[in-house]
Formats: sequence, C-alpha cells, structure tokens
Amino acid sequence: MKQDAGRHAESRIAWQEEGQVMNSFGAFLKRRHGGRVQRVSIDAGFTCPNVDVAVARVGCNFFVNRTFSTSRRVRLQKVAEQLKSGIETVRRRYSKVSGFIAYFQPATNTYAPVEQLEEIFELALSIHPEIVGLAIGTRPDCVPESVLSLIERLAKQHDVSVEYGMQTIHDSSLDWMNRAHRHEHMINAMDRSRNRNFETCSHVILGIPGETHEMMMQTANEISVLGFDAIKLHNLYAVKGTPLGTEVLEGKVKMLEYETYIKTLVDFLERISPEVIVERISGDAPPDFLIAPKWCLKKSELRLAIEEEFKRRGTIQGSRWKAPEIAPSSRPIPPDLTPEKISDHIEQRGRLPVLKLQDQP
Repeated sequence: MKQDAGRHAESRIAWQEEGQVMNSFGAFLKRRHGGRVQRVSIDAGFTCPNVDVAVARVGCNFFVNRTFSTSRRVRLQKVAEQLKSGIETVRRRYSKVSGFIAYFQPATNTYAPVEQLEEIFELALSIHPEIVGLAIGTRPDCVPESVLSLIERLAKQHDVSVEYGMQTIHDSSLDWMNRAHRHEHMINAMDRSRNRNFETCSHVILGIPGETHEMMMQTANEISVLGFDAIKLHNLYAVKGTPLGTEVLEGKVKMLEYETYIKTLVDFLERISPEVIVERISGDAPPDFLIAPKWCLKKSELRLAIEEEFKRRGTIQGSRWKAPEIAPSSRPIPPDLTPEKISDHIEQRGRLPVLKLQDQP
C-alpha cells in the first residue's frame, strides 16, 4: 500500500539533517520502508522501437542488452522465476531485508500491448508479499495515454517509479547516440506524467562526445524544470560489440578521466534540487564486456571520492540549485506526441509471444 504523501515529502529532505552530502536512494528507501529495500532486476523479453525498425533499426550506439542483463546472456527465464530466484539471492547476501522492488530494467518496458503490460506488472506486484513497489524502465517516446493511465492505476495501491531514458537535453547528442527520439519527447512525457501518483526518474549520461561542461550543466537545470522525483547519473562507458566500443578502440572517442568525472558530477548535483533522490552516481558493465573507462569498476572508491569532493568544496546537493520560473505543477498538459508506429504497437490487442510470464511453455 502507498505510504502517506506527507511522510514521503518529509523523507526527501531528511538527509540534510543526517549530515549527508546528497539525497541517496538507499537511505531514502530505508526511511520510507523502515529497513533495507533491494531491487530485483527483471528481463521480461521486451524489445525497443529503435531496434525493431519502428523508429530505427540498429539500436543505441553505446548499448547492447546482453551486457546489462544476465538473463540475456543465458536463458531468458519467466518473470515469476526471475523474481523468486532474485529474492532468494538477495536473502543469501543480506541478513535483513524489509522489502523488494520489482525492477523491469533491460530494453523498453512499456513497449507491448497495454493489456499484456497490465498482466506483467500486476504479476510482479503480487508474486511475493514482500514486494513493496515497481520500477519500470522505458523511453520518453513510449508512454501513450493508455500506458500512463495503467501505471497511474497501479500507483494508487503501490509505490511505482517510471525511469525515463532522457540521457541529455541536446538533440545533437541524441542523434550521436542513435536514440531516435528528441528532447521534445522527454518534455512531452514528463508533462503528461505529472500528478499521476507514480514517481519519475531521469537517466542522464555524462561525458557524451561533443558535449561541453556547460551543455551538461544545462541538462542538470532541466531536471528541475521538468520536475523529476529522482535521477540516475551514468558516466559514458564503452563495451564490446557496440559502435562506441569500436570508436574507443580506434582512438576516435575518449572517455572522461576519473578526476574530471568526479568534478563534473559534483557540479551537476549542486544544481539538483535537494528533494530529488539520487539513485545512481556512476555506471559500469561486467569486466569481460567493458572496454573503458576501467575506473568505473571501482564503485566504492568512486563514491568516497565524490563525497570527499563535496566536503572539500563545503557544498552539498542543491547548493547551486535555482527553482524554475514556472513550477512543474503549473506546466500545462500537452497533447500526446507518441509516434504513431509506437502507439500502434502498444494499442494493439493480443499477445507478444516473446514476453515471459509464468504460465507460458
């Protein structure tokens, strides 16, 4: 059951009284649920509209699904099996866990017939009594009204978060990535997602070739303009089997250096509202797939270095944050800009046989 809204709001700024430098996700979940809450990643077999030729055909130039999903490197298990085995794995690692979040992570997890989406999400929420919420990773051009209405219904009884792959506000960078959507799709999705009970999280990549420090800070400012509840920050990294990986090996593209990333990330977070939850501050890939930068594998060391940089400056998240001229809640609700080919795919009736639930052979 969803928690009281006032309690939610209060827990978003409690980190300042605890002497922290940022509004970290783990501590936020602990305050909300009274103990450790762990995500269990699920791969339901979704594809993506910039892979299946709805909007493009080769996918993002930095990404390959098998790198990020264990189940895509081996056999794709059914959703129910993944949740149960994932919960068991977490239980073996941590002695005390207060709850679990079912996290639909790889690919675009709203890109299927809406009736089937409802079946999948409700299954995930009901399969285990200790599942306290749902997180759905998707693209900003894949949330027509029918999908947002479905998620809004689920959010009346459960904690639900929609994670949007914004990456950057700059269309030139989106073109470089072959994202096959524009920033206007992100604006449209957020303006239609607001005030629907579910939370929103923005994925942002720092270090995109061609982006200056000023451009990355412009993306930081947009987080407040659009009113995201949370943010995930990733350093750009290169993995095998991608166009970006090839360019890095050929010396055509360089990754951010360790010290540069630390300073850039702290600059970014200083511009983020203190109420925004910071769910991630770096990204990495399995060592066998990762090309560069190698420093992103040292996650604990990196986090300590980021905290030290905040302390060295005497700042915290939000130190340079400025409230937008127009409050997100006052922004008008626009018409749906979901591309027709994507909308048709989602609105169709019937089942996609590639998706894995619990009753399929």
